[in-house]
Amino acid sequence: MLKIAIYGKGGIGKSTMTGNLAAAFAYRGKKVIQIGCDPKADSTINLLGGEPLLPVMNYLREHDEDPEKIEDISKIGYGGVLCIETGGPTPGLGCAGRGIIATFNLLEDLELFEKYQPDVVLYDVLGDVVCGGFAAPIREGYAEKVLIVTSGEKMALYAANNINSAVKNFEDRGYASVYGIILNHRDVENETQKVQAFADELGLSIVGEIPRSNDIIRFEEMGKTVIEGDPELEVSKCFLKLADELLAAE
Repeated sequence: MLKIAIYGKGGIGKSTMTGNLAAAFAYRGKKVIQIGCDPKADSTINLLGGEPLLPVMNYLREHDEDPEKIEDISKIGYGGVLCIETGGPTPGLGCAGRGIIATFNLLEDLELFEKYQPDVVLYDVLGDVVCGGFAAPIREGYAEKVLIVTSGEKMALYAANNINSAVKNFEDRGYASVYGIILNHRDVENETQKVQAFADELGLSIVGEIPRSNDIIRFEEMGKTVIEGDPELEVSKCFLKLADELLAAE
């Protein structure tokens, strides 16, 4: 089983990267689970035709009891991808990271991975905060590889550095390690050179490079990934290439 956590600064496009990567794996015939680990709960929306999914934390608040089956807190999206959103607490109340921990404990109780037996599991994780629950996918051994999404923007690189440091703090315990960087282009001046220099300094590789594309925006407005919209597009081929590399490495 290929288990990947995708981290990045808020707004850097990690949910777009994760959703399209999930779709790319599914397009290659793989059985995929995508778990959105962000209080906004919008990670899987473009796999579900633009329809939001009821987050696990919302389900628990509304029903005041644990779900009896996976189907109560999930939906099947494009290519058979099983979509789950952790969600978070009522705004202004509680710790968002605890929603991730509570969800992961629930998924263990429901024996998600044993019953579904996926080929690939993707965790889409907010990277501005790398402690507590937001570190659970790497700290608790759920993920084996970490992909860091960044652009050439200063604050995106700053967050990427913090994420890399956080992951390294857990590496000696046999937890996840950083596999590489996804460069999500924002048309920053000398962007590729800046991110390459950053990667070289950390001893990392740029494993995926996604051009700035109006096609991504166009299909997201339809509630789709570009893989679903048109797998022959150049930007779609970038996601498929990354999926192929990750599968080959596994």
